[in-house]
Amino acid sequence: MTRALFVVTEEGYWGEECIEPLQTLSDAGVDCTIATPSGNPPVVDERSVDPDEVGEEMARRVAECDANDERLNDPEPLAAVDAGEYDAVVFPGGHGTEWDINQDRHARTALREAVEGDGKALVVCHAVGILAFTRDSAGDFLATGRDVTGFPNAWEEGIVDDHDLMPDGRKLPYWVEDEVKAVGANWDAELDADTSVTVDGDLVTARGPPSSHEAALTLLEELGIEAPSA
Repeated sequence: MTRALFVVTEEGYWGEECIEPLQTLSDAGVDCTIATPSGNPPVVDERSVDPDEVGEEMARRVAECDANDERLNDPEPLAAVDAGEYDAVVFPGGHGTEWDINQDRHARTALREAVEGDGKALVVCHAVGILAFTRDSAGDFLATGRDVTGFPNAWEEGIVDDHDLMPDGRKLPYWVEDEVKAVGANWDAELDADTSVTVDGDLVTARGPPSSHEAALTLLEELGIEAPSA
């Protein structure tokens, strides 16, 4: 059976970016495991379960999965799992990734092993920031020269204030687009398109919540698995 490891933040994951790939891959027969940095349950960003922010249907779907999915409620500690045992590693987004996942050495190792080994990696939204801190086995930045998409500065401007403070009062430590471009990635968030998913070798990146479903389908295609019927 095809296996996928989801590396999810404890500092605020964006619901759709986790739940959509998790349920789509599961419906396609992929065995999905959840891991967090400490092994504590991941924390959902409250804005991503706000009906005024994401719509009533998505808010209900995310809240239900977050509360009832045993994989989310009893995750593995990231340091205790071997990414090499999985066919794909998925990094859902959310601003929270900037405070733990993107800075976590085990997360970076999981990404490197997936891209350099026999697996695939899907990195979504703010989690794309991990590319600014991950080096390949030769010591070079993994993203250098790769085509990627991710959460764009143009969207960040509408969220943080002039001092980079989030709506919850936390200061955003960096902007994803700036950092990923700085290590030599070929960045294109395709702002004129409804969705943005980019494939470069074994690395799949997605821009944000509206791209989550397309990203999941793209990963299934890369894995050679037929997508579940709508």
